[in-house]
Amino acid sequence: MTASETKATYSNIKQYVFDKYGFKVSSLYIAQVKEKCGIKERENYNKPKNGDSKQPICPTEKEEAIKDAFRYFQMI
Repeated sequence: MTASETKATYSNIKQYVFDKYGFKVSSLYIAQVKEKCGIKERENYNKPKNGDSKQPICPTEKEEAIKDAFRYFQMI
């Protein structure tokens, strides 16, 4: 893990988004946004259990809130 990845846990990010924006985000949404931002994840962390399963896509407003949390914790 890099120094930026150790700055905030998923719980920290969830709490920040809830406190500032008033809605909850899932670990899946955080992982999807991390992937979009190029923050490395562990191998097989965000993979579906079977090939044909569908994962929900993070809504735009939640994605922006998660990115704000990343900036707050200096991850991006």
